[in-house]
Amino acid sequence: MNDGPEWITGNVTLSVNGTPLEMQMTVPARPVKPQRMLPIFQRMADSFVEMGVSAAASDGRGVTCRAGCGACCRQMVPIPEFEAYRIAEMVDEMPEDRRTEIKRRFELACDEFASAGIFEKLSSVGSLTPEAREALVIEYFRKGIPCPFLEDESCSIHADRPVACREYLVSSPAEFCSDLTPEKIRTIEVPIEASKPMRTLGQTRKIAGVDFIPLVLALKWVERNPDAFPEKTGENWMSDFFAALTGRSVSTGP
Repeated sequence: MNDGPEWITGNVTLSVNGTPLEMQMTVPARPVKPQRMLPIFQRMADSFVEMGVSAAASDGRGVTCRAGCGACCRQMVPIPEFEAYRIAEMVDEMPEDRRTEIKRRFELACDEFASAGIFEKLSSVGSLTPEAREALVIEYFRKGIPCPFLEDESCSIHADRPVACREYLVSSPAEFCSDLTPEKIRTIEVPIEASKPMRTLGQTRKIAGVDFIPLVLALKWVERNPDAFPEKTGENWMSDFFAALTGRSVSTGP
């Protein structure tokens, strides 16, 4: 029997645009899989997004994203491996009718993904120029493959949406997003994108040579690859995260 604490609170200081930002976090004290850390990463990402929204507001720019405007829900949403497992868990926890329908949508999206040849193109993404990568993103968008969770042009899992989705907001007119014209779209700049360092946490495999999984492939990925994640304390997971974020070793303290 382990009588130790279930949670531990620590502090970490980051530099955001040259300004120190001290954050206090409460994380699991015992070893856990990385997907158990996801609510913490979500809250942290939301804080970074709020900073970006505030900075944009000071420049007279407001967020134009609204419920019912689901253009961005047809983009290739990149998620880390462990977030795919949490999405699969969430689907399995749904009522039977709902679960069956969502899995059907994932199957349809996977079929379209494969028929479009996107998987093969992803295999060479590491060698592509930034312009070629942007062209691939636009090509995928043009296929019109909707996120399986998209309903009435709104996210049906908004509270649990992927971190990458949380970080994507625009201040330009909504109709520009429907056409995905990069030179017309003005995104809200997020000072720290938590989704990127998250991709390396506990990573056991890569898909097509890239460090993320397209959201529409999440269920198929989990089905074919049993959970092989290590277990670490929350403090160690956060140290790994900040090390990936800054490129150097970072320690957290009580």
